[in-house]
Amino acid sequence: MIELTEDNLDELIENEAHVLVQYGAAWCGNCRLVKPKFKRLSNEHQDITFVYVDAEKLPASRSLAEVKNLPTFAGFVGGKLVKQSTGSKVEVINEIIDEITVN
Repeated sequence: MIELTEDNLDELIENEAHVLVQYGAAWCGNCRLVKPKFKRLSNEHQDITFVYVDAEKLPASRSLAEVKNLPTFAGFVGGKLVKQSTGSKVEVINEIIDEITVN
């Protein structure tokens, strides 16, 4: 799992075939609860680049998806957003994994 420190998600999604992003924030309790599960899934799916983005600190990266609630998960294939969802359940993440691996 990559934790972005620079506002350059656009470069990453252009260079990687399959990207799954968790948008979160330091103050978000649900984001902190789901982050270890997100990290565990990144070890199970080596064909997908998993990225954590602090939605408050990295506004350009946040703008690549429609982030209204946290945590938000967004799946990108070939540089394009194909699916996004909010929530802190692993099922939400798995739905996006299924969607981006079919493309």
